[in-house]
Amino acid sequence: MILGTTIICIRHKGKVAIAGDGQVTIGQTILKQKANKIRILYKGNVLAGFSGATSDAFALFSRFETKLERYRGNLSRAAIELAKDWRLDKALRRLEAFLIVADKNNSFLLSGTGDVVEPDDGVVAIGSGGPYALAAARILIKHTGLSAKEVALEAMKTSSDICIYTNNQIIVEEL
Repeated sequence: MILGTTIICIRHKGKVAIAGDGQVTIGQTILKQKANKIRILYKGNVLAGFSGATSDAFALFSRFETKLERYRGNLSRAAIELAKDWRLDKALRRLEAFLIVADKNNSFLLSGTGDVVEPDDGVVAIGSGGPYALAAARILIKHTGLSAKEVALEAMKTSSDICIYTNNQIIVEEL
């Protein structure tokens, strides 16, 4: 597990939202409170969020954007091709980050081990606070009428109350 940050993606009621906290840490030291770990890509049609080493995540965002352009916004194809490169390229294999990417139709978790995982229930989370946010989101979806964006925000608030690597400076983007 990568210690630091929490990212959650919620697909609910015809919308998709990704939320992330703003804390940047090195070891047990907080370096920054309000970092933006969510990106809007490919003409506003794709959301992406990262957990892990910041420079590694920026390298992955750049490669992912290139894949999106090459495959004309086809999220599934871009995700698979990035995961393939990430797994096979010796330099990329050393990157310590996870990505969650989503468009109006699909959501994927991408990892350096070649994983391209699409959640069964439309909810996926990464980072040290991911399990807390995931549990909160699943309960909120079952027992409330909240929107995808509201579920993402409330799940992140829950995670920030529990995980020391997750703060309450939350950014949420929605498609």
